[in-house]
Amino acid sequence: MLSISLCMIVKNEEDVIARCLDTIKDIVDEIIIVDTGSTDNTKEISRVFTDEIYEFEWVDDFSVARNFAFSKATKDYIMWLDADDVLLDEDRLKLGELKKTLDKTVDVVMMKYNVGFDANGKVTLSYYRERLLRRLNNYKWREPVHEHLELWGKIINSDICITHKKEHVNIVSRNLTIYEKLINRGKTLSTRGLYYYARELYYNEKYEEAIKFFNKFLNTEEGWLEDNISACFDLSMCYNHINDKKSMLRSLLKSFEYDTPRGEICCQLGYYYFNLADYNRAIFWYKTATELKELVDSWGFISRDYWNFIPCIQLCVCYYKLGNIKEAIRYNNKASEYKPNDVSVEYNRDYFQKTISSEL
Repeated sequence: MLSISLCMIVKNEEDVIARCLDTIKDIVDEIIIVDTGSTDNTKEISRVFTDEIYEFEWVDDFSVARNFAFSKATKDYIMWLDADDVLLDEDRLKLGELKKTLDKTVDVVMMKYNVGFDANGKVTLSYYRERLLRRLNNYKWREPVHEHLELWGKIINSDICITHKKEHVNIVSRNLTIYEKLINRGKTLSTRGLYYYARELYYNEKYEEAIKFFNKFLNTEEGWLEDNISACFDLSMCYNHINDKKSMLRSLLKSFEYDTPRGEICCQLGYYYFNLADYNRAIFWYKTATELKELVDSWGFISRDYWNFIPCIQLCVCYYKLGNIKEAIRYNNKASEYKPNDVSVEYNRDYFQKTISSEL
């Protein structure tokens, strides 16, 4: 049976660190905590679980801190988590079984990262991350923000999920500040860095600057396919915010240069035509979203609502606008299959019932 070192970097995580470690402590063989400057009880709580706690001076670089944590590992494989991550019971069982049965020729195990949830706890956003890595391969983290590992060897996808249970509100400007410090020091951003810097600008509502850097990223023609498609989607959102509808449409259509249509892109095209009151073309794109085969093993971001619930609820509205109540009801019922208690579904259901009753 293989052995696992859990490596974490933390800061001021007293509210969540015990919750995280409770879900993994009996599976891993070593817990390494690298604290980057906590002023609360994070270190004291961590000592209940491990003696391997290291203080590390924060240098505005997540990769440097994670590489330091990895350097302390001694077991066969390294696993990493953030303090507000947990393993649900079914995933704990799966990881325990994987530990017993994993072919030791495997270098990297990818696990789904569930980060978005609806009001009922159903996963709406997930993507794969590298979670279990052969230590002797000495994989290195790259990029100061939105860090990633350079991978090679035998890589497999697993059905084990890491669940992100965020308790604290993100400091939206933190990552943007790190990027701007780098740029002010004359640092040239990598292709990946251009993409994530553009996203941070977008999240901070700096739409004109975000547009500039999304386009700069796409123009390199060196981006990862999934990042290219996501950039087209985010770019369309930026153009929408500044009311440049033609550029919004062009950025969405550009995504088709990289791969087959995605639910997110199709719904955004539906939204574009819906706002023009061109309901027939909106219907075309929303229907296309419902007919797509959902990606299973893609490592890109998957916003699941765009592949089922959102196009169905929008098709309901489109058909209503066209006076086709029968189809509107059908698609509202279809939407209810994905989210039976959603407020929009219930509102539409009540409205149609009252409409039909009034006509009898």
